[in-house]
Amino acid sequence: MSSSPSPLSARGGRLALLVVGLCWLAVLFDGLDMFIYGSVLPHLLETRTFGLTPDQAGDLGSYATFGMLVGALVAGTIADRIGRKRLMVACVTLFSLASGVCALADGVAVFGLGRTLAGVGLGGLLPTAISMVSDYAPRGRAALVIGLLMTAHHAGGILSAYVAKWLIDPVGWRAAFWVCVLPLLFAPVLAKLLPESLSFLVAKGRGEEARTLAERYDVEVPAARTGGAAARWTNLANLFRGNEWIQTLLYWVASFGGLLLVYGVATWLPTLMRAEGYELGSALSFVVVFNLGGIVGMLVAGRAADRFGAPRISALWFALTAAGVFLLSVHMSMTVTMIVVFLTGVFLNSAQTMIYATVSIRSDADNRATAVGWTSGMGRFGAVFGPWLGGQLLASGNGDWGFTAFAVAGLSSMVFIGIAALRTSKRTPSGSEQELVAAH
Repeated sequence: MSSSPSPLSARGGRLALLVVGLCWLAVLFDGLDMFIYGSVLPHLLETRTFGLTPDQAGDLGSYATFGMLVGALVAGTIADRIGRKRLMVACVTLFSLASGVCALADGVAVFGLGRTLAGVGLGGLLPTAISMVSDYAPRGRAALVIGLLMTAHHAGGILSAYVAKWLIDPVGWRAAFWVCVLPLLFAPVLAKLLPESLSFLVAKGRGEEARTLAERYDVEVPAARTGGAAARWTNLANLFRGNEWIQTLLYWVASFGGLLLVYGVATWLPTLMRAEGYELGSALSFVVVFNLGGIVGMLVAGRAADRFGAPRISALWFALTAAGVFLLSVHMSMTVTMIVVFLTGVFLNSAQTMIYATVSIRSDADNRATAVGWTSGMGRFGAVFGPWLGGQLLASGNGDWGFTAFAVAGLSSMVFIGIAALRTSKRTPSGSEQELVAAH
């Protein structure tokens, strides 16, 4: 009596473990480099390093997110030319060397250059890593392995807090950035062990090579993509035909507020908590708890959306996020504050993903990737604005309004995604999970 093959065969599982493991480490270093600035920022401001002022600190935070915007926009084009594997190696190399520039910086200008270059590498790495694990995920397990990969970014945030906590007082803030150079040693390992993307091999006409690799490890060969730049522009135009422009703009504005909130809080959480009277060590502990909440949220949000619907969960998650962020402006006992920070991390870090879920569900199959991609891209302007806004509030002596401003951003995203959800919905198509997560 024969049985059907398991979706997680030994061979497919072995290759998936290799690819996901290597990509997970790369994204871990991505998260470390992204969050390290926020972790050392309270020290930089207290010691007036480089004569740094709060508004300059906000600008520096925006430089990295602007670099991420550039990196995310050009990653696909570059990957199509040199391959996903080479691009991942290049991104790890770039943000590692850029951290060295920050560690050696003698002024704000050089430090800002380092953060901008790091952002380019950070922005290019995540979508490329998601593409890699999507290719090599065992049959029926793509959503699972992508979800596991997404936890690495928050694990990097946790690591950044401990690096700052252990090194700043005894050694100095520059040591924290030198730690972020260490992933440079990982780049040769990535180059040697990581296989090339199957999608890239197929796109380049190296079908036989792709089939041989896929058969060896019992994974599927991705279908060749049809269309080109003209098709992509047609899909973009379709987002504005008829009354669709209203829905499209609602998604874009909701995404703007969501990523403003995500990156604004990620950059300023330790500094704002320090301003609320907490010791530096406690403020950094909040970063750990916040990112632990992010890991839990990533694992919980999808299940909740499957049961109750992504639009409802997105709106509810943003409302709970706004409440949590606002409560952080109230000085509470340490235990209560830790609980609020954890729950805020749970909802904040997955609320944005639920926007992508809503867009994915309500888009036609042939337009879905374009709709989700542009929603993510427009949202990244909020990621640039968030760190700048926090700096401006502190510089003007309105630091107490920092959490309130971020809470308002959460409420605005709740309103816009809620209005979009009330409009005519389309039946949920199958197979959208990979495009949804890839946009994040």
